[in-house]
Amino acid sequence: MLVSTRNSPPNLVSTAAAGAVAMAAAMGFGRFSYTPILPGMISGVPLSTADAGFIASANFVGYLVGAVLAAYGWAAGRERLVALLSLLATAILLAAMAATDSVAVFAIIRFLAGVASAFAMVFTSSIVLSHGAAADNDHVQAAHFGGPGAGIALSSVMVFLIGLGFHDGPGGWRADWIGGALYCAASLVVVFLLLPSAPAQSAQAGKEPALVWNRPMVLLTLSYGLFGFGYVITATFLVTIARLSATGPFVEFLCWFIAGLTAAVALFAWKPLVKPLGLGGVYVAALLVEAAGVLATVALPPSVAPLIGGALFGATFLAITAYGLQIGRKLSPDSPRRILAMMTAAFGVGQIVGPVVAGWIAERSGSFTVPTVIAAIALVACAALVMPVIKKIA
Repeated sequence: MLVSTRNSPPNLVSTAAAGAVAMAAAMGFGRFSYTPILPGMISGVPLSTADAGFIASANFVGYLVGAVLAAYGWAAGRERLVALLSLLATAILLAAMAATDSVAVFAIIRFLAGVASAFAMVFTSSIVLSHGAAADNDHVQAAHFGGPGAGIALSSVMVFLIGLGFHDGPGGWRADWIGGALYCAASLVVVFLLLPSAPAQSAQAGKEPALVWNRPMVLLTLSYGLFGFGYVITATFLVTIARLSATGPFVEFLCWFIAGLTAAVALFAWKPLVKPLGLGGVYVAALLVEAAGVLATVALPPSVAPLIGGALFGATFLAITAYGLQIGRKLSPDSPRRILAMMTAAFGVGQIVGPVVAGWIAERSGSFTVPTVIAAIALVACAALVMPVIKKIA
């Protein structure tokens, strides 16, 4: 009954809200809540930093698998159903993390959660962004991609409050995962009520034509994949870096909370620069700002490093994600779902390598300084890759 009423053009406010809530659950909690929960797991399970990196990479392998699978046409006409089932799976898998202390089982659960989050991102985006594009309304995209930032901020509050209740005891991390599962379950209900039944009719129906891999497309995809490596070390270990610096639980909470808040408003903040700089110019500028933020997490005094680094990281990583995908859609207008999925897959490859490298180096060096510097260099390289074709993606 509810689905049949959605055949008429949907309300853009409710569509944007559905996207934001879905992305907050699938990404802010389903993927990124691992960051504030991780310090408690390291001390409570316990885990080594290499174990932590391995578990994070398992999640990103799942994300890659999900993105590749989403590139095919099997879900055409069933995007809404797959998106909703993916959110349900996310809630179940978050709860499952509280039921074990095995590194191998953690990795399997996080792998499956990665598949679910990729499906939720690709298929929710295919619906929400198509309606925003059909109405020529950029605010829909900004709200949609602000969702993960809101989820990050909410997850940091949840972990902080649960930590106060458990006095950061050995069982607190289990309560963190259960809290995230409950949030995702509630989000599923909201998304079920608000998400349109299908992509806009102007969107490509059925199977899309094969991608044309010209020079701009190749360079953009390489840049986007390397961005996955450059951002993920901070995304995974920022709160752990703060804990290793003995900054205290409030700074640990605040750095990830600030990252979430700045991420939630990032697209609105960057939007005025799109006209003078072009999409390519904003993409490059955001990469350079993020490189500075990543470097700040280990280069500044410990009392402020995670706060400033978190703020600059949050202000850029979702903007880079959104504008990168928007550039891809412009370069391949006939195959928007395929390019979204393939760029997400390239991004996933970078994410898989990053935590393993960072965890391995940190385990041996005793700090995250070296891997973080490598990540900052990678982000500068991302910007350099697209500079030769920036006029074509302006």
